[in-house]
Amino acid sequence: MNLREALAARRLLAIIRGSDPDACVRTAEVLAEAGVTLVEVSLTSTDALTVLNRVVAELGDDVRVGAGTVVTADDARRARDAGATFAVTPALGGGVTTAVELGLPVLAGAMTPTEIVAAREAGATAVKVFPAATLGPAYVAALRDPFPDAALVPVGGVGLADVPRYLEAGALAVGVGSPLTGDAPHGGDIAALRERATAFVAAARRGGAA
Repeated sequence: MNLREALAARRLLAIIRGSDPDACVRTAEVLAEAGVTLVEVSLTSTDALTVLNRVVAELGDDVRVGAGTVVTADDARRARDAGATFAVTPALGGGVTTAVELGLPVLAGAMTPTEIVAAREAGATAVKVFPAATLGPAYVAALRDPFPDAALVPVGGVGLADVPRYLEAGALAVGVGSPLTGDAPHGGDIAALRERATAFVAAARRGGAA
């Protein structure tokens, strides 16, 4: 299953960013147990490459794991070497170019129509509409008119109630960080994480087929 197919099938990408490496790994495990099987480990996390490698080793057969906040060419190379199966970037640039050259599927950050065109021309598999909360589901729906075939994934401030709204607006999937993970990647409440994960998975399923 390629990245675009995985996004279409799962509709939910969880973003893990935290200050406690062991808690980040545990967060990934709990997400997987709740049915979240597409996970991004942000390179801004403490000891991120070790976390990424551990999550891939422990959950790789069941969970597709990527590296997030891939900004530079070096970020892309280090993410690949740590076992990432895809890269997520906040914007266009060296991270996108090098990840594509390395054969890593890329969810490339973009906001405007011009950036979306540039992301696709750079070889991005899908476009991360970021920061999505700035303009909301109506913006995603508007983008679908000139880009009916674009794989749009809103990220940034996507809450539980927003998930079906973005999917109904035409998003292929949604990416969710702290509204889903809460304080768990920093060593916080795992039980609350499990409850939120179950709710987000259900909301993504309610969004219907891509």
